[in-house]
Amino acid sequence: MRELYRANLARLGRDLLEIARLVHGAVLDARTALETADVHEAERVITEDARIDRLQEALDDQAARLLALQAPVATDLRTVLASLRMSASLERMGDLARHLAQLTRLRYPELVIPADMRVLFAEMADAAVKVAHEVVLLLETQDLAHADRIHELNEVVNEHHVAVFRAIAAPTWTATPSTTTDVTLASRYLERFTDHGLSVAAKVRYLVTGEQTRRGPEVGSV
Repeated sequence: MRELYRANLARLGRDLLEIARLVHGAVLDARTALETADVHEAERVITEDARIDRLQEALDDQAARLLALQAPVATDLRTVLASLRMSASLERMGDLARHLAQLTRLRYPELVIPADMRVLFAEMADAAVKVAHEVVLLLETQDLAHADRIHELNEVVNEHHVAVFRAIAAPTWTATPSTTTDVTLASRYLERFTDHGLSVAAKVRYLVTGEQTRRGPEVGSV
């Protein structure tokens, strides 16, 4: 019985890693779709998000069974509870990649981002992809250097997010209302994506050090 319990705990970690890898692939494809108006890439992201959702639901069911049947304590309890929080953050990251893909599909064959904002958004999207990759590495290794890197990348995205809103608010902004909405949403999706990555990093830090931090969005937020 104890061996089964340990195996189920280990499976939580493997399942989290699988979801994280899918999220990395999703945001990578969503970035390509956003920057090239590739509707086929966008459709793939939208379709694959259902797989992320199913895996997250299965992981949460497994964690709930462990809590109910095995009543873990101390470190094991921290692992199960942190896994539940991280799976929720990863699922939201998948949703946000899907939202980016849906913007691409909505505006196809036109590009979502206007020409004068594309460099800024390319940097934001690149940082989001790197955050997703660092999350994978962090879950694989529990090396907190990856958590620190996620924090740095999140700061970059936050600064760019502010720059987007300053540009929109400037008197020189002449884009149409629909373009303004698209730019606002795309920036928001990327900003929230990296925030949820930061939340995962905080939970891994908690598992490794026992220190509770309040970084990233609350679970259940957009």
